[in-house]
Amino acid sequence: MQTDFSSLAASIDGHSFHRISGHVSALREAVVEVTGLNRHACLGDRVLLTGSDGSQVGGEVVTLSSSHIEVLPEARLQGFALQDRAYFQGRSEVRPSEDWIGKVIDPFGRCYDGTTPAPGPKPYPLRGAPPSAITRKTLGPRLETGTAVFNTFLPIVRGQRLGLFAGSGVGKSTLLGKLTRSVSADIAVVALIGERGREVREFVDKTLGEAGMKRAIVVAATSDQAPLLKRRAAWLAMSIAEYFRDLGGHVLFLTDSVTRFAEAHREVALTAGEAPSMRGFPPSTGQMIMDLAERAGPGPEGVGDITGIFSVLVAGSDMDEPVADILRGVLDGHVVLSREIAERGRFPAVDVLQSVSRSLPEAATEEENGLLLQARRTMGVYQRSKLMIQSGLYSQGSDPEIDAAITAHAELERFLARVETGSIADSYDILRRLFPPQPGGAGLV
Repeated sequence: MQTDFSSLAASIDGHSFHRISGHVSALREAVVEVTGLNRHACLGDRVLLTGSDGSQVGGEVVTLSSSHIEVLPEARLQGFALQDRAYFQGRSEVRPSEDWIGKVIDPFGRCYDGTTPAPGPKPYPLRGAPPSAITRKTLGPRLETGTAVFNTFLPIVRGQRLGLFAGSGVGKSTLLGKLTRSVSADIAVVALIGERGREVREFVDKTLGEAGMKRAIVVAATSDQAPLLKRRAAWLAMSIAEYFRDLGGHVLFLTDSVTRFAEAHREVALTAGEAPSMRGFPPSTGQMIMDLAERAGPGPEGVGDITGIFSVLVAGSDMDEPVADILRGVLDGHVVLSREIAERGRFPAVDVLQSVSRSLPEAATEEENGLLLQARRTMGVYQRSKLMIQSGLYSQGSDPEIDAAITAHAELERFLARVETGSIADSYDILRRLFPPQPGGAGLV
């Protein structure tokens, strides 16, 4: 009963009992000019537009002037006219609670089945500030992932922020689902931004499944929704993660994808009058991405941590496109999924040689780091000699390193495809069998 009353109190606290209104003074295809709210509104505040027929459309303040504000609507404005009412709603906040666990949430914190989960006692701003750089903890211990490549070559530690860079159709969503189910965390918060509608249900039912949803909250904004809602979905998911972090929990935060978040911001910024620069992206894109990424990571002393995995769509495997380049510079590692590897049937299609986890070498022992170095050298030798080997131009016995790489290649491929490996120790035991110690301390290569 106490919980019910606290939820009721939170609901009452979150509502205003007086309304400040203005009126629509100009309408364009993408922007609404509102008069009468310019003394009350700030950039980013919400406004509710109400048509004469009772229809309502929310929007966000994108420009301010001494005489009016301009509002970017969240839906089409068919049927709206001059002098329609506009109601000031103030800053965007959210009140997450444990009641949200196991649910699929829209960008406003409502369930897609039409219900509204119970609000929590404390409001969180959608665009919150990251913890102070001085008070933050350092990265925590290595996490179990249930996947061989992440247990060894690309370890994930508590509080780490990792980028997942991939083109379409190479197994990105499947890998995210696997990590959501397997990475050791108290709760997982998943932001699906700009996904096709059918893929949301497929991700929830098949990729995550009943077991995965028991400890997950999914925030979804589908591809047909307005860019404001796609941005809002990412911010809402991060605010939810911050709530559970502040309760002392370890939160696994996953977003698919930062590219669509950036594209949504581009539409908003260009509509608001910002000039394009980086291949069509406005200058504020970099700061917007970095603000989101910095909110994840280790929390201050006394609270929990947010381990973040941010996926990026890289068209044509262009790792230098603006979104990938910005995100790669602020994260604690990046994982590249290769179309060539996916096409030959190895999943997860992680290109180990192009990927890096900045939690190494601290996340592994000296002996484990030695094993990883040997394995990477072996893969590098095979990759450099691949064309010569496959074309039949290499003669066995010509080079001991190439011979060793050929011997180890098939076993390494099988190892990298393992997604039910058990513990981290089990994964390293397999590597030790592949690279047994040699007299004098040398391994296979």
